Amino acid sequence: MNARERLFASLEGRETDRTPIWLLFPYHPTGYYTDVRNNPCYSSIVSLAEKHAITLDRRGMGASLFAPEVRIENKSFSEGGVKISRKVLEYKGRQLVSETRYEKEKTTVGKLIKTEDELAFYCSLPVNTDRSRIEGELDGRIQKYLAEKAEFPEELGSMMLDLGEPISNLYHSSELEEYAIWSLTCPDMVKEFLDRVMEYYRIVYSICLERKLADVYFLVGSELASPPLLSRSTFQSWIVPYGRELISMIRRSGAKSIQHYHGQIKEILPDFLEMAPDGLHTIEAPPIGNCTFAEAFDVTQNKISLIGNIQYDCFRSYNEKEMEQAVLDVLEECRGKRLIISPSAGPYEDVIPPQMQKNYEVFIRTAWENS
Repeated sequence: MNARERLFASLEGRETDRTPIWLLFPYHPTGYYTDVRNNPCYSSIVSLAEKHAITLDRRGMGASLFAPEVRIENKSFSEGGVKISRKVLEYKGRQLVSETRYEKEKTTVGKLIKTEDELAFYCSLPVNTDRSRIEGELDGRIQKYLAEKAEFPEELGSMMLDLGEPISNLYHSSELEEYAIWSLTCPDMVKEFLDRVMEYYRIVYSICLERKLADVYFLVGSELASPPLLSRSTFQSWIVPYGRELISMIRRSGAKSIQHYHGQIKEILPDFLEMAPDGLHTIEAPPIGNCTFAEAFDVTQNKISLIGNIQYDCFRSYNEKEMEQAVLDVLEECRGKRLIISPSAGPYEDVIPPQMQKNYEVFIRTAWENS
């Protein structure tokens, strides 16, 4: 099997010749990871990964969430030696403002939505549900994406689109402490907003799926409304219905889905079964998470490919023997199960120490030679 065949066999629940290995390394540069293919710290790792691991080239795609009458302005400037990034959202004469201040010794991040009154205003904004307008915005991005897709060696794995989920904008626009309170005081208001936002996402997903842009879709919203910050019942209201529908759309089109979740997953694992992704990244054992692979497979019954998990910090702190043993332990715990072995996080550091480079190589070689 080559990497692509191994990836799709796992996601379909078929037998693989070896356990698939995924480093979360994209093929093309992204804004959130270092450019591993053009970074000397990673050159030997990339060379080894392209022989033995799968590559999922994660790319983003989207249009304006709100209708044109909602004006959004982004400014960056300096004031008194402080760099400031300001976002202004305006509708019918009312504004929401967020401001991030970059000072020498600290960064202060202000969110758009800080009060319940601001939440009510935000949730009342008209959503962009004009398919022709959305297609017009996406066209240029799709052309760039198709050029990247043409460059990607298909045998390495797959292009992977991350299109977002209804909760994403609200979460990233809100003060976190207030967001948790609103889940108790304003759940219906938020739910009604998410229902309207889902109309936008149906259109974006349908455009991408109809054009067969990717064979894998990556959904990252589930960790944004989950225990312990929010209750399981909130997760079941704000996440599960939308995840289930989007994953069903993806499956009907013939593509695969991977959901991403960091944190305390044990309580809500049955809800992932309901959403029914093909893969779930990541399963984190204590002390970082609260669920072992054995516990996770007891719940999922091998209906989902579980992805993980060597903690990213272990790549920095372990010696080579410790890394080798950690990989062997995961392989043994998951033998005969649907596993894709991976780190807990991607390569976000531009410079990594030599020991970390060695640990990546040990991770790949050990998984390849012992699965």
